[in-house]
Amino acid sequence: MMRVMAQTPAPRSTPDAHDGHVEHVDVLVLGAGLSGIGAAARLTTDHPGLSLLVLESRERLGGTWDLFRYPGVRSDSDMFTLGYRFKPWLGEKALADGDAIRSYVEETAAEYGVTERIRYRHQVVSAAWSSADARWTVDVLVDGEPATYTCGFLYCCSGYYDYAEGYRPTFPGEEQYEGTFVHPQHWPEDLEHAGKKVVVIGSGATAITLVPSMAREAEHVTMLQRTPTYVISIPARDQFSLALRKVLPEMTAYQVVRWRNVLRQMAFFNLSQAFPGPARAIVRRYTKKQLPDIDVDTHFNPPYDPWDQRFCVVPDADLYRVLRSGDASIATGSIETFTPTGVRLVGGEEIEADIVVTATGLNLLAFGGISFSVDGADVKLPETMSYRGLMLSGLPNFAYTIGYTNSSWTLKADLVAEFVSRLLGRLHGGSGEGRAQVVVERDPAVREEPFMDFEAGYVLRSIDQLPKQGAVTPWKLKQNYVHDIRAIRGSDLDDEALRWS
Repeated sequence: MMRVMAQTPAPRSTPDAHDGHVEHVDVLVLGAGLSGIGAAARLTTDHPGLSLLVLESRERLGGTWDLFRYPGVRSDSDMFTLGYRFKPWLGEKALADGDAIRSYVEETAAEYGVTERIRYRHQVVSAAWSSADARWTVDVLVDGEPATYTCGFLYCCSGYYDYAEGYRPTFPGEEQYEGTFVHPQHWPEDLEHAGKKVVVIGSGATAITLVPSMAREAEHVTMLQRTPTYVISIPARDQFSLALRKVLPEMTAYQVVRWRNVLRQMAFFNLSQAFPGPARAIVRRYTKKQLPDIDVDTHFNPPYDPWDQRFCVVPDADLYRVLRSGDASIATGSIETFTPTGVRLVGGEEIEADIVVTATGLNLLAFGGISFSVDGADVKLPETMSYRGLMLSGLPNFAYTIGYTNSSWTLKADLVAEFVSRLLGRLHGGSGEGRAQVVVERDPAVREEPFMDFEAGYVLRSIDQLPKQGAVTPWKLKQNYVHDIRAIRGSDLDDEALRWS
C-alpha cells in the first residue's frame, strides 16, 4: 500500500513561454488523466527526491472523464478494478458516472501532492533524445506559444485516442438533413433533447450509455446499429462490497472485491475465447429473457465471437428496460440515405429524427501524435517493437501506458507505474548509481505481430500507424493481469532486452 511521503517543492505551475528558459526535471509525465495522475502519485511517493512535472494539453485534469460530457457518461469497467490499486474506490456505484470518476482522480492528485505539479494547456509536439546529454528535449505549445522542457525520463500517459476529433464517417445524403448532428466527443452544453426524436448511430459503450439516459426526457430514442454488439448487465451497486466495508478495513475490503472482479473477468474472457459457442448461447439466453418481445437474433447477435471485441456493460439492465418500455427502440441495418427529416435504411425503413448522435467511435492517435527522434534520427513508430507493453525498442528512458482491451485500463497502468518506479530506482541510485540510460534492444529474430490483437473498428483503422509487438515474451502483449503481475512486477531489470549505460 502506498503512503504519502514528504514532497520536494514542486516547480512553479505557470511558466512564461516567452522567457526562453528551458526547465529541466528528472521525470516528465505526459497526460493528467487516470493513468497520468496514478503514475505521478506512485513516483512522487517512491522517489520524493526526484523532480517531476505533469504536462496536460487541456485546461483541467481528468482526461477522458473530463473530456466527455454527453448524457449519462460513465465507466464501462467496474470501479474496483478501474480504481487505483493504492487508493480504494469508496463510491456506492460499481459503474460510476464521469463526474464521480473525475472527482476520484482529482482527490488522488491532491492527496499525493500531484496537483501543484501539473502544467495545463501544454500540448507536446516533439521529443528528441540526446545520448550525449542523457536527456529528452521536449517541445511544447503553451496556449499556442512555443516552450521547451528537458527531462531525464519521459513517461507517456496520454492514452491512445485523438482528443481533438472522434471518428465521424460521412453518410450519404447527410447534407439534406435539416436536424442537428452531434458527436459525443463534442457535446454542446446547450443541446436540448427533451421532447425530441433522437437517433443514436452506433452500438458500442457510448451508444448504449446514451440511449437509456436520453430516453428519460426525449419523445423517443432509436439506437441505429449496422452491427450488433454483445451486451451484459451488472448491478449498479456491488452489494458484496458494501457488506464487506461494514466488517473489514476499507483497503482490505477493496482488495478483496478487486481480486474477485479480476478473477471473474478473466474467467469469463477465457471461457468466451475457449468456448465461443456456449458463451454466445449463454449471452443470447440472458438477453432473450430480458427482451422477450424483441428479435434478439437480429439486434443482439454479433457476427463475431464473444470478446473478439469488447463486451458492453450496462448497469441494472437499463438499456433493456427502456427497450421494453417503448421509450427507446433498436434498428439494425445500413443507412441508404439521410432525408430532410431523418434516416432511410436500406430496405426502406424510415426513422424520423430531430437530433442524430453519431456515436461512431474514436480515432487512435499513438502517444498524442508526438514526433520522436533519437540522436537526430526520426523514429518511425511502426518500426519499433513493444517491450512488455510499456517500453519501445530504440527509445531510451521512455515508457508509456496503454491499458487492457479486455479488462480495466488501470490494472495495467498500475503495473506500468511500478515498473517505471523500479527503472528510476536503478537510474538514480543503489546498484544503478552512475547509470544514466536504459534502452530496449530489439531482438531481430522475434517475429512481428500487430500491436493489438483486437477487431474493434478504431483499432483496425489505425493499426498500421502503431508499433509492433512480438510473437514471444517479453515482446508479446498477453492482455492478462495475472500473467503481467509476474511478467512486469516480477521482471528482472537485467534481462537481455534492456541495455543500461
